[in-house]
Amino acid sequence: MSAGQDGRDIAAGATAWRPAGRYPVWSRDFGLFFVARAVARLGDTMLPVALAAGLLQHGYGAGAVGLAMAATAAAFAGLVVFGGVIADRFSTRKLMIGADLVRLGTQSVAAALFSSGHVVLWQICAIGFANGVAGAVFQPGVASTVPRLASDVQGANGAIRIAESAAQLAGPAAAGLLVGFASPGGVFAAHAATYAISALCLLSLRLPPLAPGTGAPGHGGSGAFRADLIEGWHAFRSRTWLWGVIAVWCVYMIAVWGPTVPLVATEVVQQHGPRAYGLVNSALGGGTVVGGLLALRLRPRRMLRAGAISLFAFAGFPATVGAGLGVPLMAAGAAAAGAGMSFWGVMWATSVQTQVQPDVLNRIHAYDVAGSLAMMPVGQALAGPAATALGAGHVLLVSAAMSLAVPVALLAVPAIRDLIRADAARPISAPGSPRERPCAEPTAG
Repeated sequence: MSAGQDGRDIAAGATAWRPAGRYPVWSRDFGLFFVARAVARLGDTMLPVALAAGLLQHGYGAGAVGLAMAATAAAFAGLVVFGGVIADRFSTRKLMIGADLVRLGTQSVAAALFSSGHVVLWQICAIGFANGVAGAVFQPGVASTVPRLASDVQGANGAIRIAESAAQLAGPAAAGLLVGFASPGGVFAAHAATYAISALCLLSLRLPPLAPGTGAPGHGGSGAFRADLIEGWHAFRSRTWLWGVIAVWCVYMIAVWGPTVPLVATEVVQQHGPRAYGLVNSALGGGTVVGGLLALRLRPRRMLRAGAISLFAFAGFPATVGAGLGVPLMAAGAAAAGAGMSFWGVMWATSVQTQVQPDVLNRIHAYDVAGSLAMMPVGQALAGPAATALGAGHVLLVSAAMSLAVPVALLAVPAIRDLIRADAARPISAPGSPRERPCAEPTAG
């Protein structure tokens, strides 16, 4: 069954469905969605600073900060698959607006608690859990919204990735300033405001209708919900390129990303100080912007092949830190890693959004998100014991070696490396013109 589905994906992906948007990328409605995603991402990158500063200020330790963050992550990872079913059954726009309004309320409550000085850990964890539930309802709808707003799905994903990367650079700095000049409560208030702006943008959004014959599954009781969940799983399992990537990505999260993030932070801070870590982190963020810009320009025929090749660049990040090289080389490795990861992210998101029919897309995206994130806590948990036993530098060098093995594994699967982009044979309409022009497709280089 999977081989047949992969054959149809490769040979006839362009006919799976066609976006309803008139414009390749930029339009009033995509602009609203772009602002909503950028502003929300800005707020999300401010949250760790606010939680750490606020809880530490009120006498809690690092364990409490981790617990508060884990409450959000656990709720999101545990419920996002169910959020995918809900998003395929109801209006994704209304669900995303509702999720933003919920988080507007929860973060407003958090702002009041931190501003008043009455901070109780279980209340902060409960707020985080509610935010995770809202995120699980919100996230699946993102996958189906992008192709409904822009004919050039890759360009749209590239633009959003650049905005999110820029927000990731600016968010922690803005949060630090707010903590310094106001209070952690002020950061939570600002975070709540970002959800208000996102909800207003989505409220003003006009989503084109789905293509004929691709409506959401019928409404029903728990049996129908279970059937929709199973249908989404079968659709996920029937595509070797899809579950193959997720399977490899689980290894990536355990062996590469999970250990790299905490160990790089501790190694750089201990050896060179927090300012050096800030520089390395900024280089990583700058690299993600470059990767997004490259994704706007390059149109490889086999997107996952090009994306997998770009992942080789990530090895420079853990390798330079693990080898104890100087800060400039660490920053260069981080920039290369950010560019490679960002380019892969656009190639992957675009492949999923264009190769999968819209009636199961939200569920497929939910399985993608859940599978991609499931092993990250495992890698993070194993990082400490591994560093104690082998030394942090040696663990990072092993992560560097594994970050070279992962793209090799992706390229070794024919269904992944040979997947042809869905618009390879489909022209893109020029704005305001009845004529169509072929889509330029330079190689990934």
